[in-house]
Amino acid sequence: MKVKEVANLVGVSVRTLHYYDQIGLLTPGKRTESGYRLYSDKDLETLQQILFFRELDFPLKKIKEIINNPSFNRQEALQLHRKMLLERRKRVNKMIATIDRTIQYVKGEIQMSNKEKFEGFDFSHNPYEEEARKRWGDEAVDKSNAKFGNKCETIQREMGRKMNAIYRKLSVIKNASPGSDEAQAAIKEWFDFLNHNTSHHYSLDAFKGLGRMYVEDERFTNNINKFGDGLAEFMCDAMAIYADKNKK
Repeated sequence: MKVKEVANLVGVSVRTLHYYDQIGLLTPGKRTESGYRLYSDKDLETLQQILFFRELDFPLKKIKEIINNPSFNRQEALQLHRKMLLERRKRVNKMIATIDRTIQYVKGEIQMSNKEKFEGFDFSHNPYEEEARKRWGDEAVDKSNAKFGNKCETIQREMGRKMNAIYRKLSVIKNASPGSDEAQAAIKEWFDFLNHNTSHHYSLDAFKGLGRMYVEDERFTNNINKFGDGLAEFMCDAMAIYADKNKK
């Protein structure tokens, strides 16, 4: 396969494949008479292995060192990759659950203890780390863990940033008519955010009911009105109008 075909198959850029060749990480065994790279099935297997290591955030220099080591066992590496990725999936699921509960907490729906706010942030133990360290060294595993931890924290910060941005946008227009095009566009963002970023699906009726809770439950009212006096009432009205209009 030529480099462009490999790039399309795998989902990486041609530039990335050229770079891998340049640093000696993946140099295809054959070239055409015109000098174009030709990747064999064996080259593709090596590329797959590289990308598994990259998914675990191993640095390219270390990947090159590992896969070029005469003692490298591809099958053992794949099995350990699988174990490590399953462990990370478990951590990510915990993190997502914490994000969902935090959104409910910010909206005033539930209470959270300090311990609950940090569930999923424990990166101190991975039962497969010791095995990975023995095979590939401390430095590679430490860098992998550091990048993964930063990713998870980034996800939570990004969720909070998006949520607060919508509140601020609504606060700016809270003195306008809740049925105006501007208000309805902003409240649609809130509807979409809730349904795309939490484990709970809001029907239009449920969305309207949630808006009523914003003014009937002082916990909601106090939290939302931190972004501007009267915002809870404005959102309640805008959410009701949005639900009624979109049911037709």
